[in-house]
Amino acid sequence: MRIVDVRGTTVTVPLEAPLRHANGAHWGRFVRTIVEVETDEGLIGLGELGGGGESAEVAIRGLKTYLVGHDPFDLNALQFKIMNPTASLYNNRMQLHAAIEFACLDLIGKALNVPVYQLLGGKLRESVPFASYLFFRYANATGEGEVRTIDQLIAHTADLKKRWGFSTHKLKGGVFPPDYELSCYQALAKSFPHDSIRYDPNAALSVEDAIRFGQAIEGLRNDYYEDPTWGLNGLRRLKSFVRIPLATNTVVVNFEQLAANIRDLAVDVILLDTTFWGGIRACIKAAHICDAFQLGVSVHSSGELGIQLATMLHLGAVLPNLTFAADAHYHHLQDDIIAGGKFCYRNGAIAVPTGPGLGITLDRDKVAEYAELYRSLGNYPYDRDPGRPTWFAMVPNRNWADPEKQEDPCDGPKGGGLE
Repeated sequence: MRIVDVRGTTVTVPLEAPLRHANGAHWGRFVRTIVEVETDEGLIGLGELGGGGESAEVAIRGLKTYLVGHDPFDLNALQFKIMNPTASLYNNRMQLHAAIEFACLDLIGKALNVPVYQLLGGKLRESVPFASYLFFRYANATGEGEVRTIDQLIAHTADLKKRWGFSTHKLKGGVFPPDYELSCYQALAKSFPHDSIRYDPNAALSVEDAIRFGQAIEGLRNDYYEDPTWGLNGLRRLKSFVRIPLATNTVVVNFEQLAANIRDLAVDVILLDTTFWGGIRACIKAAHICDAFQLGVSVHSSGELGIQLATMLHLGAVLPNLTFAADAHYHHLQDDIIAGGKFCYRNGAIAVPTGPGLGITLDRDKVAEYAELYRSLGNYPYDRDPGRPTWFAMVPNRNWADPEKQEDPCDGPKGGGLE
């Protein structure tokens, strides 16, 4: 079996409402690039890449000279073809490699008629539990979906728990001043006393604010305190003052950083992202290292559609040390591009696909619909907040939004795709 073609298609899929974060916002939709790798046997493997547009599609097409004629089973050679040290230094191909690896694993599974988890050693669980992943949100075009006040946050969480059965709740912060978000987080813990919680301000806090916030929540049912401040040294300073496990998906995303963290401990829980780490297999390798050094792991979300979610499910299925619920933005999506519609949550978990390969296929009509929507709306600036068009992110973030102000995203840049 040999690869004969590779192509990328950018799509944009609507969210229930625009999601705010410490760096800006998701403007009411996700932009993703669907990757298809075709073989001489007529099989097509699926991958997924964050972001999109001409640059992403050109980058995917640029890999054809590396991939045409390559055997998808030769995954080790694939890694060095795409992201050898020199190429990785000058052209960060980590996420490109991840998308191609997803597709090759999908192809291998389809060729052998087995699910990807069988290629990775066999599943240890039938389903993967997920956290609710709570965002402060703008209202959508119909005036619904806002999450700004404590009452709105609690009502939104209760709705998600009722609909999908979540028993773990993650609050994405770094939007409002720390004291206000502390009140939100404490109210969350009080309202759902039997559920575990976690807080992630995307490293927007100074070390001193992170210490004060962390000490105030020590008595709550925390899973972990995720990226409250920036850098391994900042987290080490924080760790000496706060008795909560610290987690990261920003400063330990490769093996050199993992080694540095093991030598001089700063982070207790490593959040493994199948895209950021360069593929499923790298995440499994990292998880085994974490297991040897008794570090926790979980599965991180980078704004996935159904293809990447499938990779997260196969990863979660095989990890013996997956002791925390995974993250997923997925429940914020209104739709997906996979056949049969969106994956379903049951009791806060999603079943691991059992079909060949990743266990999914494309809905070509949906791909065409959302590719056309992308052509209509284009990209959006991830590092800008549509309700504050002159604002820009700083770390630590001292330019907080005002929670008392009713901000109108329609005051932001025109054509931002908030529909």
